[in-house]
Amino acid sequence: MAAEPGPDARTADVESASPFAVPIFRSIWTANLVSNFGYIIQSVGAAWLMTELAQSRTMVALVQASVTLPVMLLALAAGAIADNFDRRKVMLAAQFFMLTVSLVLSVLTALHLMTPLLLLAMTFLIGCGMALNSPAWQASVGDMVPKQALSAAVSYNSVAFNIARSAGPAVGGAIVAVANASAAFLANCVSYIGLIVVLLRWKTDPAPAELPPERIGSAVASGVRYVAMSPDLVRVLIRSVFFAAGASAISALLPLVARDLMQGGAVTYGILLGAFGVGAVGGALLGARLRHRFAPQRLVGAAGVAVALGVAGVAFSTTPLAAAPVLALAGGGWMMAMAALNATIQLASPRWVVARAIATYQTAAFGGLAFGAWIFGMIAASHGTRTALLAAAALQLVGLVLGYFIRIPDIDHLNLDPLRRWSEPSTQVPIESRSGPLTIALTYEIDPADIDLFLAAMAERRRIRRRDGARRWSLSRDLAQPRLWIESYQVSTWLDYVRHNYRRTHADAANLDRIMALHRGQPPVVQRLIEIHPGSVAASNDPPPPIRDPLPDYP
Repeated sequence: MAAEPGPDARTADVESASPFAVPIFRSIWTANLVSNFGYIIQSVGAAWLMTELAQSRTMVALVQASVTLPVMLLALAAGAIADNFDRRKVMLAAQFFMLTVSLVLSVLTALHLMTPLLLLAMTFLIGCGMALNSPAWQASVGDMVPKQALSAAVSYNSVAFNIARSAGPAVGGAIVAVANASAAFLANCVSYIGLIVVLLRWKTDPAPAELPPERIGSAVASGVRYVAMSPDLVRVLIRSVFFAAGASAISALLPLVARDLMQGGAVTYGILLGAFGVGAVGGALLGARLRHRFAPQRLVGAAGVAVALGVAGVAFSTTPLAAAPVLALAGGGWMMAMAALNATIQLASPRWVVARAIATYQTAAFGGLAFGAWIFGMIAASHGTRTALLAAAALQLVGLVLGYFIRIPDIDHLNLDPLRRWSEPSTQVPIESRSGPLTIALTYEIDPADIDLFLAAMAERRRIRRRDGARRWSLSRDLAQPRLWIESYQVSTWLDYVRHNYRRTHADAANLDRIMALHRGQPPVVQRLIEIHPGSVAASNDPPPPIRDPLPDYP
């Protein structure tokens, strides 16, 4: 399971809004900044090496695709791993894996044994390491810093990457020019060392695991189910897709802007990239400050306006000097929105599923970027670069209108810590963790005057049950005793039943208390019944009675 906050996080000033007040965050952030520089330098070296190994433009483009594709393919599995195992160890495994692959890449290049397909394979493996590392790292931020500093920490993580993206290409280009691509790959190897050392020195205090880890397939399914059954998270994902799709034209069409609208070359393209990166750093810093004053809905709305104006401004710019300010505006809006959406996802997810929620968000955002780049690329091919940019600005404005109907939740008031009212009951029938399937039935006594209130509360209860893993939920009324209502649901195994109840949070308590306030008489009678096949050995004896016990903790 994930580690509990270490002593650095527990002793940090909880009222502080700065994550840099937490020593472990400060150390990992600094090491991660160096590692980001190494990644950018490696990317420059790989792209340049591919131009020497292959004349095909498609092969050159596939270098970047080979790094980003694993994020799309492996994000959910990586999130499940990060939620079920010590996140520090997951990050260490990812860093050692990427260091090994990068070292092999450097050696093979130095020995002139590299081929185009082998280069793509190596960069794909590095992308797999990044896909494994990302959810664990982002989810670990919540283990390091107090809740009040989480939004700022997410923004500062974005600052680290954009600082590297702004200056890294120049450094990488200089290394390749002075030495060769192998030296760039070796520089990336060195960049992992600092982060590995910091992670090895980070002494966490993991809580004893209450339950065994879920299997990866089951963990992925439970994560997707949790997100799909959480309206707050679904709204954030929808907004992320629309925002990313509208902003995708910048990265997708910027080379065409430099070539077609400004009749420039690589230098022009570098200036435009730098302007966007500088704006992104500024947006991340500004967003970290504004998050404590404005709700995410307002921040993302303002960021959408900035991106729309920036993209439209680039469409009418004919020189890098004219384009730089509007690109900086777009970069600031892009980073402010993505940091706010990322922080909202983390704050709206309990710790047991937070990495999977982050992975789902990353998949949605990358999907929006890929879809938008494809659409605007086709528009640019058929109607020109300027038209495609204006279409992207229009889509961003459509997203702003959509935002009035699909609002980003303000979740600062949510308490998603485990409720811990429930304890595992004893049974008269011997049972193991894998025993099942089971049916759980709870009987309520409701006054006729309270039926409408009860049905409304049970509608929310149905969502919570299904979100936390229940199947075939139903609500029935006794025809002979109309005051009696029976809630029933199924779980596959006893272990799944225990997980289901452990996932209850303080935010769910209001629904539980509302239902219990409507119930009359003694606490609800709980029946836990295990399905027995008539032909089984157990069924050859007298069938055991159903397990009946009134429990004050109300499962």
